Amino acid sequence: MTATRPRILTGDTPTGQLHLGHWVGSVKRRVELQDTHDCYFILANYHAFTTRADKPQDIRRDTVAIVRDYLAMGIDPERSTIFLQSEVPAIHELAFLFAMLLPFNRVMRNPTLKTEIETKGLGDTYSFGFPLYAVGQCADILAFRPVGVPVGEDQVPHLELTREVGRRFNQMYCGVPTDADDADHLKLGGVWPVPRAEVGKVGRLVGIDGKNKMSKSLGNAIFISDSPKEVEAKVKKIFTGRQSPTEPGDVNNALFQYVDAFIDDPERVAELRRRYAAGDNLGDGHVKVEVAAAINRLLEPMRERRARIGEDDALVLDILKKGCARANAVAEETLEMARKAAGLHFFPRTLSYR
Repeated sequence: MTATRPRILTGDTPTGQLHLGHWVGSVKRRVELQDTHDCYFILANYHAFTTRADKPQDIRRDTVAIVRDYLAMGIDPERSTIFLQSEVPAIHELAFLFAMLLPFNRVMRNPTLKTEIETKGLGDTYSFGFPLYAVGQCADILAFRPVGVPVGEDQVPHLELTREVGRRFNQMYCGVPTDADDADHLKLGGVWPVPRAEVGKVGRLVGIDGKNKMSKSLGNAIFISDSPKEVEAKVKKIFTGRQSPTEPGDVNNALFQYVDAFIDDPERVAELRRRYAAGDNLGDGHVKVEVAAAINRLLEPMRERRARIGEDDALVLDILKKGCARANAVAEETLEMARKAAGLHFFPRTLSYR
């Protein structure tokens, strides 16, 4: 890792194991960026309390499980910083400050927030912390002053809120002109770069139910940790509604989203799409066999890495401790810059990490 490289920040809320939707939407891109960028990956364990405040032990378990998934998928803690949101106090100070810069109705217009309230059946019973987490995500990101944020398609509205906060702070406290291009904010004296979204090849992977985004809570996910037989059984369940191999099929259905995402051979993908659309004696079952085989080829090296990691939490905790120390060094520097810009800096301070 080197500070001369452009920095990225992204991460996950520990709500359970990671699945193929996470891989194609963001994690694959993270693995690639390790070669060219200074990478910071946050485990937003405080955000998990927005809907599971009564299950702290589950959140802790899921946090450790996600680190194992990261390592299995190819995140290298020697080349990237994996850290805990709860162990970086600068994030929470910045979140409080940013909350003063955003009207409440702007936060509630966030379409991702609205969708989560609906899909999780929260009605009007959600905690005050639920909309606050949208502001907290701004702090998660801006605390590390990244130039880019690898995200799934559904997270782009959250990032737009972050971009708004960065612009507003730079304009209000740093004298950046309101008509300045995003790319010019730093050289014009802003504290924050205005980060761009880096959406993966598949911005939103549909689940095996063929309707909703892949999600553990909806029971429609293929997990990174699934065995070959579990993958085969789940792929067989992908719903298309097609009745016969001689019936012309819709190559925009859920099954062909998997074909496009996981079969690497472009010529084979083109052939499958042509035959399926024409009803050329190509059944869903045959396509599903090829998709399952492709997914298992992708997951096999991940399974091997997971086996080498083992079940001892000591390795994971050591990685997190080192990552939190590195993350705090950057976030404290950022907070100092923000406090000075906003007139909140009175005395120097240091943060020690044991």
